[in-house]
Amino acid sequence: MNDGALAGRVAIVTGAARGVGAAIVRDLISHGARVVAADNGASIDGRTEDPALIAAFAEACGDAVLPLAQSITAPGFADAAVTLARERFGGLDIIVNNAAILRDAFLFKGNRADFEAVVATDLTAAYDLLRAATPVLRENAKTTRAGWGRIITIGSTAALYGNYGQGAYASAKAGLFGLMRIAALDMARSGVTSNMIAPFAASRVTETIVPATPAQAVYKADALSIPPAPIGRFASFLCSARAQHITGQVFGVRGRETFVFSQPRPLARATTAPDPSLDDLAALVESEFAPHFTALETDLDAFSTTPVL
Repeated sequence: MNDGALAGRVAIVTGAARGVGAAIVRDLISHGARVVAADNGASIDGRTEDPALIAAFAEACGDAVLPLAQSITAPGFADAAVTLARERFGGLDIIVNNAAILRDAFLFKGNRADFEAVVATDLTAAYDLLRAATPVLRENAKTTRAGWGRIITIGSTAALYGNYGQGAYASAKAGLFGLMRIAALDMARSGVTSNMIAPFAASRVTETIVPATPAQAVYKADALSIPPAPIGRFASFLCSARAQHITGQVFGVRGRETFVFSQPRPLARATTAPDPSLDDLAALVESEFAPHFTALETDLDAFSTTPVL
């Protein structure tokens, strides 16, 4: 379909050659957008690259997609991507931070180098792209492109619930949640929206899941049956004029199911006596706070129900 809802709009999408990123690119261009599709063809752990992947993907998509086969962690990537979008497509309206790598390990078996590599790709590079792009999006508010600034962050329920062995990945994705909220606040006066999508779909990330419980095995089997296309469609909606009033929110997309997630806010409040004892605090927490405690479950356990496809 091409209903022209995004005609004339220009996007940068990272991690664009496969999976969720490719689904987002395809849907954006189906509504008339043009896309700088950035992907160096990195393996899921980021250790190897295959630039041919993005070239083949862009060729299949046609003239609406311009490939950028460069690592998003490379010095100067963010500024180069923004410049490329403006020079080749005449502007910039949409940023989709999707690229991510994984290097899973239990905390007691992990190493700092792997943690830093994941954060560099999944979080720092996303920040740098917004650092380079937001001045352009703010300037758009003063031109005929006003009202079309969109920032979409691809998050993960691993950051909201946690999962075994994903200290690096979940930390980076949790950082992206904070970055999404700051972008929503910093850009509000310019009319630029910022939202997060937690995707559920067959992807390289899903393939790496090693189930630790029967519920997690069910989750993986179901997740591998879910196409990424609905995530692309919801991303296009968030980029459209109909979503101008939506910002600072976290959504989930799982096949035909769509969720909006709550965000951390105080659930209960209590006042202590002056100089409380440890027993006083224990009694207060047990009576006032314990009923509101969050269960220690993983995202795989929480979403082990059968998806609606």
